[in-house]
Amino acid sequence: MARRHTLLARSIHWSFIGLYVYGLSKQLDDLEDLEEPGLLEFEVAFAALFLVVVVARYLYMRRFETFLGARTPPSPMHRCFARLVHLAMYGCLVMLPLSGLMIAGLYSAGFEVGPLQGFALGLHEFCASLSYALIGLHVTAAVLSRLKGQGVWSAMVPIWREAPGGEDPRR
Repeated sequence: MARRHTLLARSIHWSFIGLYVYGLSKQLDDLEDLEEPGLLEFEVAFAALFLVVVVARYLYMRRFETFLGARTPPSPMHRCFARLVHLAMYGCLVMLPLSGLMIAGLYSAGFEVGPLQGFALGLHEFCASLSYALIGLHVTAAVLSRLKGQGVWSAMVPIWREAPGGEDPRR
């Protein structure tokens, strides 16, 4: 059994973080910014790219075990919870660009305000907030797994690696 994810899986995982952070850093302060045609086109292109990357990442990563590298099999409850969190993250990360595209489409069609635009904006904000919480939960679980020496950390993370026997290699 493989003890680590493939180089492609690790690369997809870590490069996606840059795309996500870039998306956060370029958030619009005001919906009226979409009046600039160049910015609107860029936002649509970025949302489409983000969506394609998330879906491609999901399609590739679903072939791997959730607990690849684990030294002991996780309990069925732990496995179920981890899969649920991963699926929720993917769902949330798909809904972020979809709701952004809804916002842009509605704005372009003249629905700058109103219940439809309010729904799209609310959905986008909810997905953004939920993504922060789910990513925080994911990172916390990864760090706790590393502190416990369970082996999962070293399957994906290139630093602070665990020794093959489970001990910290610095000790």
